[in-house]
Amino acid sequence: MRHVDFSPLYRSTVGFDRLFTMLDTLGQPESAQTYPPYNIERTGENAYRISMAVAGFSEDEISIEAHRNVLTVKGERKEDGNGEGSELLYRGIASRAFERRFQLADHVEVEGATLKNGLLFVDLKRNIPEELKPRKIAITSSSDKARQIEAKAAA
Repeated sequence: MRHVDFSPLYRSTVGFDRLFTMLDTLGQPESAQTYPPYNIERTGENAYRISMAVAGFSEDEISIEAHRNVLTVKGERKEDGNGEGSELLYRGIASRAFERRFQLADHVEVEGATLKNGLLFVDLKRNIPEELKPRKIAITSSSDKARQIEAKAAA
């Protein structure tokens, strides 16, 4: 895929810089980041859940941070010795550190996180403020307004 340069558009638009940054990152490969594997599921109308396979990590080795529509999950495993005089012949269980970032939509907040059976569950909820929700506008007939104007003029 060819790379598209959006820099000329930055100079002529106001407020769309985040959109162009997202388009820039869409065109670039994600640098083959596949660890840890994860699922994103919708659990309700405004509720979502991210499930990550973090086998071998404990609660104190994982940190979760939400800042400016970016959710960052970091894991850093403490090196445990297998015992005095023991030697590791084969390492098949991943113990490397990881950092996974998720771009959150506007008004999406992290409700909580749980670690169960090697799976990290991060629950998200979209809270739309009342002023941004659609509202119903009452329709009045134009003849009612005309009568009110005439009544005020006659008085």
